[in-house]
Amino acid sequence: MANRLVEKLRSFMPGNGKKTVRRYQRQEIPRDQHTVSRSMISEQARKVLHRLNKSGYEAYLVGGGVRDILLGGQPKDFDIATDATPEEVHELFRNSRLIGRRFRIVHVVFGREVIEVTTFRGNARDTEEEVADDEHRTSEHGLLLRDNVYGNMEDDALRRDFTINALYYCIRNFTIIDYANGVQDLNNRQIRLIGDPETRYREDPVRMLRAIRFAAKLGFDIEPETEAPIGKLAPLLSHIPSARLFDEVLKLFSAGYGEATYDLLRHYDLLEPLFPETAKAIEAGEPDELIRQALRNTDARIAQGKSVTPYFLFAAMLWPALQAEWNRRQDNGDPVQPALHGAIGKVIGRQVQATSIPKRFSGPMKEIWELQIRLPRRQGKRAFGTLMHPRFRAAYDFLLVRESAGEIEPGLGQWWTEFQQVDERAQEKMLTEVGSATAPRKRRRKRSPVKRPPQA
Repeated sequence: MANRLVEKLRSFMPGNGKKTVRRYQRQEIPRDQHTVSRSMISEQARKVLHRLNKSGYEAYLVGGGVRDILLGGQPKDFDIATDATPEEVHELFRNSRLIGRRFRIVHVVFGREVIEVTTFRGNARDTEEEVADDEHRTSEHGLLLRDNVYGNMEDDALRRDFTINALYYCIRNFTIIDYANGVQDLNNRQIRLIGDPETRYREDPVRMLRAIRFAAKLGFDIEPETEAPIGKLAPLLSHIPSARLFDEVLKLFSAGYGEATYDLLRHYDLLEPLFPETAKAIEAGEPDELIRQALRNTDARIAQGKSVTPYFLFAAMLWPALQAEWNRRQDNGDPVQPALHGAIGKVIGRQVQATSIPKRFSGPMKEIWELQIRLPRRQGKRAFGTLMHPRFRAAYDFLLVRESAGEIEPGLGQWWTEFQQVDERAQEKMLTEVGSATAPRKRRRKRSPVKRPPQA
């Protein structure tokens, strides 16, 4: 098995229109020719691998864990692929749970660390039953509807999306098994799909977003044949359930490479399927500097190990669309506040058709926007009321982003920064100064000239 030559042929159409053949050949890379070491794998993942192997099953560290170690990083997650069925894995580990319905996987739980174990998957196209029932397996657009077939290790490798994710580490003999020249693509720093790119994107359009995510995260280029169909096939994302796209957006912008991801989405025309109203507003001339500044701040927070709130991300990503609609309503004669409320309803209503936004996020997002017109109003007791609002901190951060983006004149953000830091007496003084600066001056009544009596 170890020395067996495995070849798979895949056809694709490059830019010149000619059909070429891509050859995949199994390679085994011995320990002295790669940098993966057992010490880089978590103790819990090693336990799972060893127990599966001792129980007579094949088991390998697979995908991102192998890729990231080869690139000199430390993986956050460790995934394992095996020929054991989910039920067999579940029986081996009392601390495990079965996940999923269409294709079951196993989560082996060690406190906060979860090791995901999947059974080798096959290519549904290769089974006689699926070929005979082809019309029920894919949609009219080529979207793969049924993909829950078990297979062997070779099948599992070649049904994965990118070559750099089709790498397997064997803890028994310390070799890396590479079916699709993934190590070579890692060395060349490029993202390459396994198989015919257009077919693979049609099977699952989310692969276009995954290509963007990996390119931004790793700083890799998307190789020509893999990037060629993206612009044409981007509209296929509209066929993906909006709840799934919401999750994909969070993955895109919560990995610490948000601004680079945003640039790639715009470059490949993938922003429009995810944020149609934002893309339309930017195309019409609305600035996107606030989005960029918010993503820079988000990237910095993630680098510091801080959390990121989804509603803040969506508030920033939809801000150009909200601004355009808000201004349009005011130009039509609506007062400022009713115009804002109407714009919020319309923008969110259109956005949820592209990506769902759970109410636990859409509510706070609205409050961030509404507080933007309350923050400048500080007279009397208004400032204390705004300060006590449960969404004040997020709205204040949003205000600072607006100032950094050059959308509004600086000063208001600094005022609120000081107002939070000083004691109550100093706060009262600040409010008095605001009141004096904004209070309208009383017009002095002119005295009527005094009429003097005529001289005698």
